[in-house]
Amino acid sequence: MAISYKELGLVNTKDMFKDAMDGGYAVPAYNFNNLEQIQAIVQACVETRSPVILQVSKGARNYANSTILRYLAMGAVEFAKELGCNIPIALHLDHGDSYELCVDCIEKGFSSVMIDGSSLPYEENVALTKKVVEYAHAHGVTVEGELGVLAGIEDDVSHEVSHYTDPDEVEDFVKRTGVDSLAISIGTSHGAYKFKLKEGESVPPLRFDILEECMKRLPGFPIVLHGASSVLSKYVDMINKYGGSMENAVGVPEEQLRKAAASSVCKINIDSDGRLAFTAVVRETLFNDPKEFDPRKYLGNARAELIVAYKQKNESVLGSANRVK
Repeated sequence: MAISYKELGLVNTKDMFKDAMDGGYAVPAYNFNNLEQIQAIVQACVETRSPVILQVSKGARNYANSTILRYLAMGAVEFAKELGCNIPIALHLDHGDSYELCVDCIEKGFSSVMIDGSSLPYEENVALTKKVVEYAHAHGVTVEGELGVLAGIEDDVSHEVSHYTDPDEVEDFVKRTGVDSLAISIGTSHGAYKFKLKEGESVPPLRFDILEECMKRLPGFPIVLHGASSVLSKYVDMINKYGGSMENAVGVPEEQLRKAAASSVCKINIDSDGRLAFTAVVRETLFNDPKEFDPRKYLGNARAELIVAYKQKNESVLGSANRVK
């Protein structure tokens, strides 16, 4: 039996994005796979009074189980109320790769889905995206499409080479598909190893010229950035210090994300930064206390660090803090 996201207390992204566009900030879209991650996301966003998009990839959905996910999302809404602020919460499918997957998510309570046809020929991408939009809109669910391909590896998404979004295609794509938001490629990348830098080199700047041209073609239309983790050195260093091996992991500088968030970019996806913070603290806890075997201890410590990390993102990077009255 199909379940509407409204029954779970969730919202779609329509009003979220309108408010973000009007306010000059980006809504955080945090990926999660387990209980501790969703607890941290909700608590961080309540404490900063920020709207939030809970993101689930195809792989995360398989890992957590679609039924359990539904109740986790419903629990997240109630948890936010218990913490004292009924923040807007959306449940979003990240990088849906088929019409069937998007339909199943919609019927299981997702309030937003992404259909990623970016690796397909243009006309096939248009046809697939339009098909998903027609089904989703009939159920009040918002849809994100994608033009351009991001390099890198994260969950089920893997591309060796990136292809920047062609601004000449965006207007036609949005008009023909009816999508509610559009993910574009301007130099971000999936995973923790976003850039291959030689000694002395700095991270190349994002292609704000492409972003600005897309904004001209689509005035007032919600733009999305994927692969936008900053891969903070303090977490990489902790992982390496406590037995890990993550050499040359480099991400997108936070000042570039701040600039993007002040434009038509109203949703910024963050996954790797959460994984790094979580893993760093788990490693530190177990390294410092090798006899520890209670998951509540090392997962609880990791959850506490995630709250700190996400609050900082909302306040200093995305500008989404104090947007919920």
